[in-house]
Amino acid sequence: MRQPLFGLLSVRPFSKSALRFSALSLALTFAAAAQAQTGSILPGSSQPVAQVGMAKPIMGWVRFCEQYPAECTVDSSEPATIQLGAKEWQTIVRINQQVNAAIKPKTDMDHWGVEDVWDFAEDGYGDCEDYQLVKRKRLVEAGFPRRALRMTVVIDEEGAGHAVMMVRTNRGDFILDNKRNAVLPWHRTGYTYIKREGDQNMAWASLGGQVSPTMTANQ
Repeated sequence: MRQPLFGLLSVRPFSKSALRFSALSLALTFAAAAQAQTGSILPGSSQPVAQVGMAKPIMGWVRFCEQYPAECTVDSSEPATIQLGAKEWQTIVRINQQVNAAIKPKTDMDHWGVEDVWDFAEDGYGDCEDYQLVKRKRLVEAGFPRRALRMTVVIDEEGAGHAVMMVRTNRGDFILDNKRNAVLPWHRTGYTYIKREGDQNMAWASLGGQVSPTMTANQ
């Protein structure tokens, strides 16, 4: 289910102590960012993540779309990016924190008895993609265009597949994540970006990562 990045790339992993130190440093950085992030001050602008071609969606997403087709339909009349003002930023930060607090982590195997189920965590339990789907639903209900809220697959700091949500704005691409309450620019998360929902049609967009997991990890 989890796909170690080091094994797939055939490179030597860091020592356990180095990984623990790196993870601790990242955790402290993200904790400080979350504490400082009030949602009232706009973040700085940055370059959006580059799209480098097309990609196949994860099977969990395909099954989700069969169950909820309206969630996967691309409405080309909607804007592909959000004009980010103080009100919009505050809503994004608030919903990210609220959903992170409301859902308790639970693996798909423990939850459903099968691997990699994408759903809305309606019973209050879920893993990474379930958090992000709820956040997207809440943001759409708050008036945000779904076309600018893209489910995204990354390789995380542990070398495993992980799902986040990318909010595409005129100030750059920002990441909503169940691992942290701070909403960060994509390039400050420490993740390797693999692919995301396309904003033109049902096909996904490749983001340049060389290793593509077949499913997301239960985190």
